[in-house]
Amino acid sequence: MPVELSVIIMAALPISELRGAIPLGIIKDLPIFETYLLAVVGNIIPVIPLLLFLEPVSEKLCRFKIAKRFFEWLYGRTRKRAEIVQKYEAIGLSLFVAIPLPITGAWTGCVAASLFRIRFRYALPAIIFGVLLAGVIVTSLTLGGRQILDFGP
Repeated sequence: MPVELSVIIMAALPISELRGAIPLGIIKDLPIFETYLLAVVGNIIPVIPLLLFLEPVSEKLCRFKIAKRFFEWLYGRTRKRAEIVQKYEAIGLSLFVAIPLPITGAWTGCVAASLFRIRFRYALPAIIFGVLLAGVIVTSLTLGGRQILDFGP
């Protein structure tokens, strides 16, 4: 599989997102700007479908006991970690998505937008801005880490 496609796919996945895709591209010696763009595009791909369909699909699936337990867990976990989104809405959503920590990112940002009823027209640009910012942060951290490892003892 081409490295470029691997970066896009990894960025689109819910756990790794661009936090895993950018280091992958840099380790595989893709140009930095290309890595950043591919990771951002890959991370944004699932955002529109998630924002549009997460709530109606979860409502329909919650008729089943196992799905109901999953969505209760998912929404409960997101609610605990997304105080900034609840307090500052779209601006908080951008910051929440931008923080390069586990349990933050575009996927969880979409869950938070649904949970706190942030309208699509505000949630989409907020999440995209957060992804762009997260990409800059992760790229900087990855390059800094690589430089330390390259020049270490």
